[in-house]
Amino acid sequence: MSVGSATIPDYSTSPLELPADLEPENPLWRFALAFWKHPDVQNSCLALQDKGWSVTRILGAAWLALSGRVFTGVEDATVTEWRNRVTVALRSARKSLPGSADNCRNLRTGIAGLELEAEQIELALSWRTLMTNNPESADMQGRDTLIITNLVAAAPTSPVDDSARALLNTLADTLAHFPKGDHQP
Repeated sequence: MSVGSATIPDYSTSPLELPADLEPENPLWRFALAFWKHPDVQNSCLALQDKGWSVTRILGAAWLALSGRVFTGVEDATVTEWRNRVTVALRSARKSLPGSADNCRNLRTGIAGLELEAEQIELALSWRTLMTNNPESADMQGRDTLIITNLVAAAPTSPVDDSARALLNTLADTLAHFPKGDHQP
């Protein structure tokens, strides 16, 4: 399918193939749940998502920084395909429903639950990639520098604008004070 000069892949006819040994309850998921409990994290991540950022990439970059490892920004095609075909589609469907309509409340809640399940699978796919594609330890950088460097590497484009940079600083501050034990690699 073509839109203007861009070609958009048509994934609608073929089902996705997921690894049989996928681990939804992995350290990255546990970190994401703990990190997401902070209101500033939720607000910053959702604001970045509205700017085109992937929350999964942000969470992966943050988790790696707390683990003392560099986020290369490289993502497996399976992660991107899952995000585009499943997670984003569910989010779009949920956002398409009128928020104030009582007759859509149950549908909206149901889709939100499915969206969360899709995000968990996306994080499980991402975790597999992060464990193999980001082995580089960040011995030469301080923790605060590594946190910012990793978060910037999660950007959808470069350079990062000032409004996104402010949101990243909020995330970095929370990460700098994040309790040990919730991010075991």
